[in-house]
Amino acid sequence: MAEPPAARSVRMPDALVIVLLLALAAWISTFLFTPGRFQLLDGQPPRLVPGSFESASSPMPAPFFGTDGTVGFANLLFEGLVSGSRMGATIGLMGFLLVVGGVFGMLSATGTIDRALARLLTGRTASDGLVVVLFLVFAVCGAVFGMGEEAIALMLILTPALVRAGYDSLTALLACLVATQIGFGTSWMNPFSLVVAQSIAGVPILSGLEVRLAIFALFTASGAAATFFYARHIRRNPQASLTYAADRQYLLRADAGVSGQQGLRRGDTFILLLLLAAISWVAWGVVVHGYFLPEIAAQFMVMGLAIGLVGWAAGLVQGPNALAAAFREGAAGLLPAVLVVGFAKGIMLIAGGDQPDQFSLLNTMLHNAAGFTAALPDWLTAWGMLVVQSGINFVISSGSGQAAVTMPLMAPLADLSGVTRQTAVLAFQFGDGFTNIFFPTGAVLMGCLAAARVDYGTWLRFIWKPMLGLMAMASACVIAAHGMGFA
Repeated sequence: MAEPPAARSVRMPDALVIVLLLALAAWISTFLFTPGRFQLLDGQPPRLVPGSFESASSPMPAPFFGTDGTVGFANLLFEGLVSGSRMGATIGLMGFLLVVGGVFGMLSATGTIDRALARLLTGRTASDGLVVVLFLVFAVCGAVFGMGEEAIALMLILTPALVRAGYDSLTALLACLVATQIGFGTSWMNPFSLVVAQSIAGVPILSGLEVRLAIFALFTASGAAATFFYARHIRRNPQASLTYAADRQYLLRADAGVSGQQGLRRGDTFILLLLLAAISWVAWGVVVHGYFLPEIAAQFMVMGLAIGLVGWAAGLVQGPNALAAAFREGAAGLLPAVLVVGFAKGIMLIAGGDQPDQFSLLNTMLHNAAGFTAALPDWLTAWGMLVVQSGINFVISSGSGQAAVTMPLMAPLADLSGVTRQTAVLAFQFGDGFTNIFFPTGAVLMGCLAAARVDYGTWLRFIWKPMLGLMAMASACVIAAHGMGFA
């Protein structure tokens, strides 16, 4: 048998190698560049005062060994792992990843998903249309309520389903992760990014509905079509997949777990109903009550305990020790994503943090980026805003956080350059949403990759061309929005 293409190609650096190099670059930058800060107006969220940027008198080099509460290169990872709050995008998210990984480890130990998929998603039942339906559903979820961390849990179910149906783990990432971020970036009602950005920019909430719905339809249809053709190609030519070897090994393990047990066993139906009920419960909590990481983690934990008890009672797992081992293995599978989250937070800390009113290299970068945008010709200013927002998302992955930091500068800049504030909001949406598919500092991306068992280097080799196409479409849209005076 010919060696799969993925096996012959040059191996990309591991995600941890990439973020370590980024951390080194951030540390060196503290010796070369001068941090700055802004004044803030009271409010929720607090807003920057345009024109209030103040630069420090000289660079503020970070130490190599951090002591007495300071962050240096050597303790960057430790500080990144322990800094923040349970509701934040560091400690809270890391805890969420470990809990969800462990819970789905217990679900996997019952074998229920494997047996159900072996029955429902093999042979003639595999349909490329299923992938399109999944893409559309997840795109709507990203647009309506900003689905993000929830996608990590769903990837743990979706990946084996699509691999067993004849696709690959990259198809699962396209149908879930990419779809949610396209929906997020083109939303007409997302309360966590669009509404915050519009309120800060001073434009009516949920205005520009018709144009945004058209943009959502354009990007979603394009993404769904690309996913359809890729999925069909992989189902017809499995060895063309970059993850062919890894997916085959996964299937061998799954086949071993259901060998001779192709039908559903006693307790499987109840477990599937519990899974469906838990996902519905999470969706209800997020949409109706605004549940976030602590509440969602608790909901999944309840599901895991219930499924574990049913699996034990039905003889699907061999007692509490087997469930505990499955929980540990599942949590360990998401540990690489946890480490990347810690590194990303550490990079932010060594650069001075992300508080606008404290001296930080991020504030200097934001101030200079606004100057770059202002220096562009009028017709390119909107595109410059897209470039700036995309770059800022590398260090601020929170949609509402990025809006709070950038929109107080971009809104008045839009007035000065002749760009409508609505177009400035659109540039923010694109820059904040789409780059979550690409940047390794995005916790949702790294969590989904860990759930799909795809390393970041493989993902880069796969996604860079689609990402260029996505950003080209975004560039065309913001320039067109400027030309039509989108308001």
